[in-house]
Amino acid sequence: MQAYQPCHEPFVRYCSALAHGKMDAQDLVQDVLLSAFQRFEAIRKKDELLHYLIRAAKNRAASAWRTNKRSADLCEKQAARLQARGATAEMLLDVEILYATLERLPTDQRDALLLFEVSGLSMAEIAAIQGTNENAMKTRVSRARASVRELLGSPVLQRPNAALNAFKTLML
Repeated sequence: MQAYQPCHEPFVRYCSALAHGKMDAQDLVQDVLLSAFQRFEAIRKKDELLHYLIRAAKNRAASAWRTNKRSADLCEKQAARLQARGATAEMLLDVEILYATLERLPTDQRDALLLFEVSGLSMAEIAAIQGTNENAMKTRVSRARASVRELLGSPVLQRPNAALNAFKTLML
């Protein structure tokens, strides 16, 4: 639990963003944490627990997506959870549009953007997770932001940082 404590917030944020509309984020978090707890002794680099958790969540989510389709009930459940956190109908619509846009990004760019903007990890941490260097991460995040801006193309979201800040607030 001591090793997990500093990882909690960025890990939960990443799982919330990763699972939206596809699976329950709480189930994803719990499945990955249970698996990590059971295999904790086998994890070689305990100081990189967050990296392990993020890779495990990504793999677990990919496996679940292969067998499941987007569920209307799940989307309603997630919308209710966001409304309980103070989301308005406009914010929920913006979140849905942003998720649909993020799905159109290449996987590496989407993950880099989610890890940086939503989870709040540093470029160095993301580079370690994705197995590349910090400059490549800066490029990925920059390209992801530009792609989101281009794909959205609306005047409201010409300020992607404001949209992402609202998104991050809801993912807490």
